[in-house]
Amino acid sequence: MRRLARALVAALLLTAGAVVPASAADCPAGASCLRGQLADGTPYLFVKPDHWQGTVIVGLDFASSGLGDPLTARLASRGIAVGGTTRTVTGWNIAKAIDNQAEALARFEAASGPAKQAIASGESMGGFVSAGAAQVHPEVFDAAVPFCGGLGGAVGQWNQKLDTVFTLKTLLFPDSDLPVTGIPADVPGVQQAWISALAGAQATPEGRARIALAGAIGQLPEWGLAPDGSETPLPSTVTERQEGTYLALAGGPLPYIGQAMSSRRQIEQLSGGNPSWNTGVDYARQLGNDPAVRELYRQAGLDLGADLARLAAAPRVAADPSAVAYLSRGIVFDGELDIPVLTVNATGDQISTVAQQQSYGAVVRSAGHGSLLRQTYVQTAGHCTFTTDEQETAIDVMLDRLRTGHWPSTSPQVMGDRYVPYTPPVFNRPFTAAVSPGR
Repeated sequence: MRRLARALVAALLLTAGAVVPASAADCPAGASCLRGQLADGTPYLFVKPDHWQGTVIVGLDFASSGLGDPLTARLASRGIAVGGTTRTVTGWNIAKAIDNQAEALARFEAASGPAKQAIASGESMGGFVSAGAAQVHPEVFDAAVPFCGGLGGAVGQWNQKLDTVFTLKTLLFPDSDLPVTGIPADVPGVQQAWISALAGAQATPEGRARIALAGAIGQLPEWGLAPDGSETPLPSTVTERQEGTYLALAGGPLPYIGQAMSSRRQIEQLSGGNPSWNTGVDYARQLGNDPAVRELYRQAGLDLGADLARLAAAPRVAADPSAVAYLSRGIVFDGELDIPVLTVNATGDQISTVAQQQSYGAVVRSAGHGSLLRQTYVQTAGHCTFTTDEQETAIDVMLDRLRTGHWPSTSPQVMGDRYVPYTPPVFNRPFTAAVSPGR
């Protein structure tokens, strides 16, 4: 039925726009490239092996960076087609980005013939979008493999980021003009101001303790990349864990605080307001009994209870209901799966925090579709820092699942040394439409 649905859509698109061959020099050896534009102007690009075996993988960002990805050449050499779109037009219009994956697949099939199986996949926002495609377009895709996606959903993940930034501002910089929401147009200036302020705080015991508290409340990893992008050792001591939180927050090549400013600015512009809130949130409950935070507070001579009381008394941030509604339309994950999904996330991911994977798994199981989901974890710091082997292994697991109808083993012995058994913490800010302040 999925093949028939795709064939009907592809037939309708045969006259919708020309598919232009890309330069042969750009394509992997033994393959051809097809590119064009979707109805909204979004570019798409596909690499089709000369001996295509019928599988196609579709993802956000492929048209902008996929040709240079070693995974593309490797999959194409096996007869697997790879392609997709870009985020240049849609940005944080997640609903449209999801629909674009289905449209791009239809354009590919209109030019190349029907696929035997189509897999939605991608990294970062692309992982988020591919999980959305599995929920929204199960009639089009046969499976999804989201890598490092923010699977707490659009609203949930930005509430989580609000918690982190709100705690930092309240406890460290209450009299500054550092923004929490309402990000101004000078995003690079704001990012640098936050990073400089946090560097200053990291130089003091009091600042380090409060950074650790904010990181724990916002569920940041306690493991980060060095400024040059190299992976630091897995932390073990309280001091190393706090340093890891700081690197994830403000010290690595892709700092959490930088993305919290730039993406929030774009979201606020698209949605016409602020889609995040912390009204009614109990930060003492979110912290729980964190021994590392308590030890850092003891070393700094600070009263943790007093700081938690300051957070509780601080004026809260209310959401604009229309902005919440906009972001909710991007996607709220409801767990209603009709196709298999394999998720892959780094244990030390500072952007798509690992607790969001727990939220996604919980909602899928609650909807009664746990048998269609397999979640895997790679022990590495940083955002989407997987090797080509690790990515290809995940794709192969899904191909095996589609071929046999059963999940193969995803143990480290099968998947690779950095794949580890892992249970993520419970996500602090799960969101469903029922709890929206705008409904």
